[in-house]
Amino acid sequence: MNSHEHVVPLPQWAATPAGVRAQARLGLFNGNTSGMAPGYGQGNLVILPKSWAEDFYGYCQANPTPCPLLGMSEPGSPMVPMLGNDIDLRTDLPRYRLWRDGELVDEIDDVAALWRDDFVGFVLGCSLSFEYALEQAGLRVRHVDEGKIVPMYRSSIQTQRVGAFHGPMVVSMRPYTPEQAKIAYDVCARLPGAHGAPVHIGDPAQIGISDVSRPDEGEPTEIRSGEVPVFWGCGVTPQAAAILAKPPILITHAPGHMLISDVPVEQLRLI
Repeated sequence: MNSHEHVVPLPQWAATPAGVRAQARLGLFNGNTSGMAPGYGQGNLVILPKSWAEDFYGYCQANPTPCPLLGMSEPGSPMVPMLGNDIDLRTDLPRYRLWRDGELVDEIDDVAALWRDDFVGFVLGCSLSFEYALEQAGLRVRHVDEGKIVPMYRSSIQTQRVGAFHGPMVVSMRPYTPEQAKIAYDVCARLPGAHGAPVHIGDPAQIGISDVSRPDEGEPTEIRSGEVPVFWGCGVTPQAAAILAKPPILITHAPGHMLISDVPVEQLRLI
């Protein structure tokens, strides 16, 4: 590790999924969840009215790499028991975004006051889930060490359209040497519930990214001499597709502010 890097220590409550969710539920934590509850699956969130839910479910099934669907709620219920007995989608993420007709109108720490009887919640696999596996394989994750949100980019890779849902694949990036990138590929290929293997290694321009130092979401991460950018499918993809579809109301997580489930990463299964 270079001298200008620093490892951000985790508070004690951040060691477990229930601890992170409890702090979020109480309004005591609204930061990013990168590196928290190591070894447990983190998830992106999309909440839609029931009338939009069937097509969104189909979109996730058609695009499992960027949209690995791990859990969904029954209409009107904020609970996702397949991911944890006490998970409440209204309160247990650190930060949410509210969209109306495709436009961002608010960023809030709790959506209980917005909840409706026709809402269906979708939890999708997240790239933050595999970072523990990378570290277990001896690979540092630079944005975690720096206390940053992973950089994310809208690529030129197009997803398969279902109904109103379509758009480019959003990708997240972590820099590694070519040798480390091969290890990362092999580690992540075994984790389909966390986006699986990288979708691209090397020249960002080949997937439509003109300036890797200017991510569309998250924060820039330095790519050092001898390193190449490694890109994974990102769970912001279905969020971006839902925004393009312009439903009258849409609730998502704020980038980097995930739901942490009680399911270990290696046990995540697609539904």
